[in-house]
Order: sequence, then C-alpha cells, then structure tokens
Amino acid sequence: MIRHLVLFKLNEGVERDDPRVVAGVRAFEQLDGLIPELLSWELGWNISPRPIAYDFALNASVADESDLAAYLWHPAHQAGVAQWQEFATWVVADYVVE
Repeated sequence: MIRHLVLFKLNEGVERDDPRVVAGVRAFEQLDGLIPELLSWELGWNISPRPIAYDFALNASVADESDLAAYLWHPAHQAGVAQWQEFATWVVADYVVE
C-alpha cells in the first residue's frame, strides 16, 4: 500500500474562511468515494500553534503506484489542484506502508 501525504501552507494574507479556500476544501472533500483507486481519504485543518506547522493536511492511501497515478491524473483531482494553486503551496510525500 502507498500512503499519499500532502501538507498545504496558505499564502501570506490568505485565511481559511477565504471563499477560494472554502471551495478548494470542498473540491477535495468531494473526491472521497469519487475516485475508485482511493482506499482511504482524510482531510483536516492543523491544530498546532507552532510556526513551522502547515495549515491543512490530506492523507490518503492507494494499493500501488498505478493507482496513485490514476488518482493524481483523475480530472476531479486535477481540478482541485488547480484551485489550490491560487492560494497555497504544498509538500508531498508518497511512501510504502507494509
């Protein structure tokens, strides 16, 4: 199994109640159950006050690299990514869970 972890940092001056952010979160929420390759799907806002913390997290799992590619290139995922590009940056880690 592969775990897909993404940590998002909102751009300077962008708050989580910004309509673009709300729409971006909604777009990612709607991926749950929409993309058959996703075995698990979690989203959440950071609760840590530490300055190094990111703002939002996405944690998903897929069976293998082929399923990861199918998820990454799915049109609904790509549409969500396009929204997030307007107001955030992110880091990604994809790793094998045994």
